[in-house]
Amino acid sequence: MSGDSSGGNVSVPLRNLLNSIQCIRDRVRDGESNESDGAFNLSNFWVTLNQAVTAVSQEVTKLSLAFSKPPLPSQQDAEKLADSILKSVLTLSTVYYWLPKSQGVSLRQQVRDATVQVLEGVTQLLEVILMSPLQRLSQEQLTSTGGVWLACDRFAQLPQDNKAAVQVVLSRQIGVVKDAIKEIEQALAEAHDPFNNVLNDDEEEEEPRDNQDTYWSEKDRRVIGPCQGLMKASAACLRKLASAIKANGDVKTPHTLAQLDDLADITKDISPGVDDLALCLYPPMDYTEVEDNVSRLAALLKKVLEIIRSSHICGESELTWVQFLDGAVDHNVQRSKDLIQQDS
Repeated sequence: MSGDSSGGNVSVPLRNLLNSIQCIRDRVRDGESNESDGAFNLSNFWVTLNQAVTAVSQEVTKLSLAFSKPPLPSQQDAEKLADSILKSVLTLSTVYYWLPKSQGVSLRQQVRDATVQVLEGVTQLLEVILMSPLQRLSQEQLTSTGGVWLACDRFAQLPQDNKAAVQVVLSRQIGVVKDAIKEIEQALAEAHDPFNNVLNDDEEEEEPRDNQDTYWSEKDRRVIGPCQGLMKASAACLRKLASAIKANGDVKTPHTLAQLDDLADITKDISPGVDDLALCLYPPMDYTEVEDNVSRLAALLKKVLEIIRSSHICGESELTWVQFLDGAVDHNVQRSKDLIQQDS
C-alpha cells in the first residue's frame, strides 16, 4: 500500500486490526479455558465453532478481494472491513474458550493450536497487505489468503473428542519412531560406512576413506541389535496402545478422560527417546552414551506399560501384550549391557 498516497488513512484501521488480532492470538495461545459449571454440550460446541471458522474465512476473503486491485477502499470501507474481521475473530476465540479442560486436555490443545493457526494466518495476511504496494494482487497475498483458508479447512479434520485427540497424538509418535527405525535399518543394510552419502562429495572417488570413526566395528553392529529391539518394542507399545484406546477408550467420566490425557502426555517422550538412542548408534559409537540412552528409554517404556496396566483401557487381552513387551524391554536392556561389556 506504500505505493499509493491515499493509502495512509486506509492503513490505520488495518494496523489497528493487526494489533488487536495479535493480542487475541497471544491470549488464546497462553490463556486458560473457561470451566463450565453446568453441563457442556460438545456437539453444540462443534457446530458453533465451525460456524465461527467459516465466518473468519469469509471475512478474510472479502478483505483480500478489496485490496487485490486499485482503487483502494475508502477509509470508511476499510474500517467496516476491519470491524467485520475483528468481530469474526473475537467470536472464534470466544467459542474456543467455551471448551473446558474437563473435556480433555489433549482435545483442547489441538483445538487451541488450530485456532492459533487461523489467527496467525490472518495476521500474516494483514502484514502482507500493509507492506505491499497496491499495483496488482501479489503472490504473497495469494499465498497468505490461501494459508488462512487452509487453516480454516483443517477444523473439519480435528478430532471430535478426547479419545480421538489422544489417537492423533499417538499416530504422530508412531510415525516418528517408525522413521527412526527405518533409518538405522537402511544405514546397516547399505554400507559399512553410514556416512558415505553425506561425507563423500566426489561421487567418482572410488578409494575408501581412512577415517575409521565413520565405520561400524563388528562389536558396534552386535550392540546395535538389542538397541533396535528396544526401538521396535517402543513402536509396538505405541501401536498396541492406539488400538486399545480405539477399542476401550472412555470419555464419559473425568477419571477416564484424565487417564487418556496421562497416556498421551507420557508417550510424547517416547519418540525423542528413540531418536536419542538412534543418534548415538552412529559411529564413532560411545558405549557409555549408548548404555545411558538404552536405560532411559527402557525406564520410560516400563513406566508407560505400568500406566497402561492400571488404566481403564487394559483388559485381559491388553494385559497379555503389556506383559510381553515388559519382558522384551528387560531382555533387550540386558542383552545390550552384556554385548557392551564383552571384549571386541
